[in-house]
Amino acid sequence: MGVTKRENIKLGLRVSIVMKADQRSGKPTEGIVKDILTNASFHSHGIKVRLESGQVGRVREIIN
Repeated sequence: MGVTKRENIKLGLRVSIVMKADQRSGKPTEGIVKDILTNASFHSHGIKVRLESGQVGRVREIIN
């Protein structure tokens, strides 16, 4: 599943994101999607989401 397409990201999904502050290191943060912040159907760097913890970042991986 591609993390660059909005249709693949659903509320309640467990994902790994990279927050803005961690972009250089690429440090992942794991959590559950609370809100999808990207309005476009596609974004080349990943769809921006807010996790239930309140952290915001771009999805790098969908975790099952």
